[in-house]
Amino acid sequence: MRAVASPLPFGYTLPMSTQPLTDPLFSASDRDGREGPLGVLKRVYGYPAFRGRQAEVVNHVVSGGDAVVLFPTGAGKSLCFQVPALCRPGVGVVVSPLIALMRDQVEALKGLGVRAAALNSTLSKEEYVDIRRALDRGELDFLYVTPERTATAGFVEMMQGVKIALFAIDEAHCVSQWGHDFRPEYRELGKLADLFPGVPRLALTATADPHTRDDIIERLGLQDAAVFTTSFDRPNIAYEIVERDQPRQQLLRFLSRHKGSSGIVYCLSRAKVEEIANWLDDQGIRALPYHAGMDRALRDANQDAFLKEEELCLVATVAFGMGIDKPNVRYVAHLDLPGSVEAYYQETGRAGRDGLPSEVWMAYGMADVIQRGRMIDEGGAADEIKRVERAKLNALLAICETPGCRRQAILKHFGESHAGGCGNCDTCLKPVETWDGLDAAIKALAAIYRTGERFGTGHLIDVLMGTENDKTIRFGHTDMPVFGAGKDLSSKTWQSVFRQLLAAGYVRVDHTAFGALKLEETARAVFKREVDVRFRKDRPTTGKAARGASASRTAHAKAGLDQADQELFEALRAKRMELAREQGVPPYVVFPDTTLIALATERPMDDDEMLGISGIGQSKLERYGDAFLEVITAYSR
Repeated sequence: MRAVASPLPFGYTLPMSTQPLTDPLFSASDRDGREGPLGVLKRVYGYPAFRGRQAEVVNHVVSGGDAVVLFPTGAGKSLCFQVPALCRPGVGVVVSPLIALMRDQVEALKGLGVRAAALNSTLSKEEYVDIRRALDRGELDFLYVTPERTATAGFVEMMQGVKIALFAIDEAHCVSQWGHDFRPEYRELGKLADLFPGVPRLALTATADPHTRDDIIERLGLQDAAVFTTSFDRPNIAYEIVERDQPRQQLLRFLSRHKGSSGIVYCLSRAKVEEIANWLDDQGIRALPYHAGMDRALRDANQDAFLKEEELCLVATVAFGMGIDKPNVRYVAHLDLPGSVEAYYQETGRAGRDGLPSEVWMAYGMADVIQRGRMIDEGGAADEIKRVERAKLNALLAICETPGCRRQAILKHFGESHAGGCGNCDTCLKPVETWDGLDAAIKALAAIYRTGERFGTGHLIDVLMGTENDKTIRFGHTDMPVFGAGKDLSSKTWQSVFRQLLAAGYVRVDHTAFGALKLEETARAVFKREVDVRFRKDRPTTGKAARGASASRTAHAKAGLDQADQELFEALRAKRMELAREQGVPPYVVFPDTTLIALATERPMDDDEMLGISGIGQSKLERYGDAFLEVITAYSR
C-alpha cells in the first residue's frame, strides 16, 4: 500500500509529502520516552510526514523556542502548534478571536481523540467548573481562550501552578493597527511573556504584508522569535475578476459552475446579504444569510448549517469566516470590492483549504472604490492609518485592473515574486487586450482640470461624450473645448479609463467633495506625454466570451477521478454525511475530501491498509474504519 493517493487535478498531491526527516527529534519518541513529533503526526492525524516548513517550526517549538509563523491558509498552521503541544508536557493554550472558531477546532481535536476544551462566554457555570477541574488534574491537552480572557486577573490566577506547554496566538494579524482586522484586545497578549516566563509562544497568521508582520513582532514582544514564512501562493485557487454589469446574472452564471458544492458569497452591507440570499433561494440555490445584525441564535444556526451541509451557499458580510476550518469550500464570490488586498486574500483563502481545485470570483466597479474610500475617510482612524488604508484599497484596484497575471500581482503585494503566466486565472487563461491610452488619458485628465476638479465620473463622462443636460449647461461646460472630445469612445469605456487612471495613481477621489476626482502630481507627466499609458480592454460581460476561461477550469477540476472512482467517492461521501449527522459534527470532522479521494483511489481492504491512507490515524480508524471499509468492499467486488 502507498501512503498517498494517486495524483489529483492540476498535478496536486495530497496534503502531506513523503519526504523523510533525518532529525532524531522526529523519531517515534525522544530521549525522555515521550512520543516524538512524527509519532504524534502519524498516530493522531494519520499523516506520513510533515510538509513544507512545518517540520522546522515543530522542531523549534518542541525545543522551547518562540516562533512567528506566516503561512497561507491551507498550509497547515494548526499542526505547527498542535503537534508541539502534544509533544511537550502540559496544556497548549490557544488564543482564538471567535467563539465559533474555538468550537469548530475543539470538535475537530476531539474527533482525533485529543482532550480539548474552550473557555468562553457561552459556558454554563457547571461546564466552566468541569473545565477548571480537568485543567487542575492535567486532563486537558488544549485549552482555547479568547484574547479578552487572557488579560483578566482570573485567567492568570487560574493558570498559576498549571503546566503550560505553549501559547499559540492564532489570527495574529489582529494585533496590528496596519492589518485589515485590528482588535485592540490583542495588544494585551504582549504581556504573556512576562506573566508566564519560559513558555514558548507562537504567533500565527495567513494574512500579513511586510508592514503588518513587523508590527506583529513588535506588539507581541517576539523580536527574538524565529520567523517562518513560506510562499503565499495558493495554486489550487483559480482567480477571476470581472467588471460589474448585471451583477446578479453574472453571479448566477458563476454559481451554475458549482452545483453540489459549498461556497460563500460576500456582500458589503447587511441589507444586501439578506436580499441576495433570498434571491438565490428563489433561483433554486439553497442559500442562507449571515451578518452581525442578525439574531445570534439564527446566525449561529446558519453557520452550523454551512459547516455541516455539503451543498449550501452562505451569503455573508466579512463578519463571517475568520479561521473557518471547513476545508471543502469550493468557491468564494465577491459582489462588492473588499477594503484591501489582505482582506481579499483572506476571504478568497477560505476556498480550497484542502488543496483541491477551487474558484474565486469578484465583480467590481467605480462605485465600489468611491464607497470604500468614503468608509475610510469617515472612519475614526488617525490620518496615518487612513493613508495606509487608501494605499491598500488602491493596491486592490490595481489588481482588478491589471492586464497581467492576477496571481503575480497578488503575490507582489506580499513581497513575493512570481514569474506570471500561472495558467489558473482569467487573465492568463484568456489574455487581456490592451490599447494605447495616452490620448484618452489626456482627455480624461483635461476634463477633470477644466471643470475645476469638482465632479465625479458620471458628470465627467457626460462632458466628454458631449451630453447636453441640466448640469452640463448650468455649469457652462458645454462651451469648453473638452466638451464632446470623447465621442470616439463609449461611456462604458470611459468608465474603465477613469478606473484605470485611479488605479495607476494619476487621480484620486475626494470624498469630502462628494466623490469629485482630483489630479495627482503624477498627472503632469501624462499631460506632457512623458509616460506611456496603456489601458486594458474590458471583457464582454455576457455570452461565450465571458464564460470561456472559467469553463476550461471547471473541466480540469472534474478530471481527477475516473468514473468508477467517482462513484465510490460519492458513496463514501454519503457515508460520511450519515456518520456526521449521527454525531452532530461537520462532515470534514469525520474525514476531509482528500482522504475520501485517497480511499476511492487506493481502496484499502483492511485496517493496516486504512492506516496507510493520509488523514487516517489510530483514533479515526477505530471510530470509522469498519463503516468505510464496508462501503469500499461493496464497490470492489
